[in-house]
Amino acid sequence: MSRIRLYHGSEKIIDKPEYKAGRIHNDYGQGFYCTRHIELAKEWAVDEGRDGYVNTYDIDTSDLKILNLNDDKYSILHWLTLLLEHRTTTMNSPVSEDGLKFLKNKYQLDISDYDLIIGYRADDSYFSFARAFISNSISVEQLERSMYLGELGEQYFLQSKKAFSKIQFLEAIPVDYAEYYPMKRVRDNKARADFNLITNTVDKSGVYLIDLMRKEDADGTSI
Repeated sequence: MSRIRLYHGSEKIIDKPEYKAGRIHNDYGQGFYCTRHIELAKEWAVDEGRDGYVNTYDIDTSDLKILNLNDDKYSILHWLTLLLEHRTTTMNSPVSEDGLKFLKNKYQLDISDYDLIIGYRADDSYFSFARAFISNSISVEQLERSMYLGELGEQYFLQSKKAFSKIQFLEAIPVDYAEYYPMKRVRDNKARADFNLITNTVDKSGVYLIDLMRKEDADGTSI
């Protein structure tokens, strides 16, 4: 990986992404979120009755410190813990509260020194799976399957001043909501259908969060 093309869907043209300008309570915190998939960026750019733009960038990653959450040394639980650290969600039971503490103790990553983070994107529809896992409604295996079903692709999160200094604006492509908002709705509806399918199925052979917690209590190990 050296020079790569990135896309950011928005309601406006962003020719100069600003450091520390994004929402704090986003997947990996405050920063600039992009994708390498232009069609996904077009869906993110529009809303009902509103057109948007796909902002196109080139970035030199040759000397950036990169955390790739999809590397084999990390599991879906590392990604989930990072997500729960930055997203706002309510723990609706003592088991959920203990589960969150367990995940942060075992799977929390310090991302403060990284310039760029690569990992799954969790839009609002698919964040429901994270809440379901915390409440022990789905297993680890079902959580992993939900991310693949989502076909959301990887997102690239620019976090540091150094990363922002490396990104170069190329062009802004207009996106028609009449064409891409229906696609966005189809993806959202699929997420809801997948959620109902998975959460209404008991994974009798799967590993649930409570199982991990019990195993930790029993022998001090985790997966």
